[in-house]
Order: sequence, then structure tokens, then C-alpha cells
Amino acid sequence: MVKIREVIVVEGRYDKNTLSQIVDATILETHGFGIFKDKAQQNLLRQAAKKRGLILLTDPDGAGFVIRNFLKGLIPAGQLKQAYIPDIYGKERRKDAPGKEGKLGVEGMRPEILLEALRKAGATMEDGVPHEPRGQITKADFMELGLSGGADASQKRAALLKHLGLPERMSANAMVSALNLLYTRQELEAFLKELE
Repeated sequence: MVKIREVIVVEGRYDKNTLSQIVDATILETHGFGIFKDKAQQNLLRQAAKKRGLILLTDPDGAGFVIRNFLKGLIPAGQLKQAYIPDIYGKERRKDAPGKEGKLGVEGMRPEILLEALRKAGATMEDGVPHEPRGQITKADFMELGLSGGADASQKRAALLKHLGLPERMSANAMVSALNLLYTRQELEAFLKELE
């Protein structure tokens, strides 16, 4: 498995599932065209781009390019890398018929094609040596900080998500991942104090 520093942005969950089997990276979804109206998800992508940089990996069809162009307007050029997969015709295994344009999407690509697309985009592939996480936020921290397990934990999480401008429907697990991407434990504790 190849470790990639940047956050990879894909269209949907099947793309994310395919990619997560070959790379060790944070992978975020646009939920297709849902990204156009989802201000919180747009904000999360902006923050992730600022902290780590984004690699955009959409399907090679018209819809993929509409999403790609929208995100190119949303994220500063220096924080965004473009990964392109080739036009390969066929259908994904889970589907009964090919897509509208008959092309395979990210979920239908072979691992070596996806890795090559990421390399060509300039992905920062790390050496495989585990790096010591600094201020890693865990599920145990969520319990300790009252963000999980308590009577008012869901309200506290909702208030924190709103305060940070993150998507309101984020599950506790997704929230742990997003917070680790953007903040240290010390920063999280400071945010919680601000909310008291």
C-alpha cells in the first residue's frame, strides 16, 4: 500500500472503496453533484487543501469534468493537483449496464492505472516509514472530552461541527478522521473551551 500525503477527492463511495484498497491516504467524497450545494463539505475541502493539498480524481466522463471544474474554481491552484484516468470503455462489476458514456470510472480502474494517475499528478508518496502522529485525536479522546458516550454528546459534537464549519451530518468516526486531518488534540481542546 502506497502512503500519500495529500487528501484525495473522489466523486462517491465506490470510488473511495476502490482507492482505499491501494493507497493509505485521506479520501474525501464530493457525493457527486451534491458538492455544488453543500457549503460545509466545500469548507472541509478548502481546509484540507490549505493543510495538506488536494488531489482531484474524478471519472473521465462529462459529469466528472463538471465536478472537476467546479472544484478548480473553489480551491486555489497551488493547493490542487489534477489526476486523470484514461478513457477505458466497459462497465463496473456492480452495474448492470455501462454508464451513459460507456467509460469506466475510478471504481472500475485497475490499481496500477490509479497509482500511475496519482504519480503523474505529482502526489507526494511517502517512504513507508511510520511518522509519529502529533496530537493524534482518538475515539477515547472523544469519550474523555464528552463528545461521545454522554447524554449530551451528540449536541456537543453538533455545536463543534457548526463552530468549525464542518458538515453537520458527519458521524463521530468521520469527525475523528476530519479533526485529525485538520487539527491537533490541543487545538480541539481549545475549540471546546471556546464553546463553553
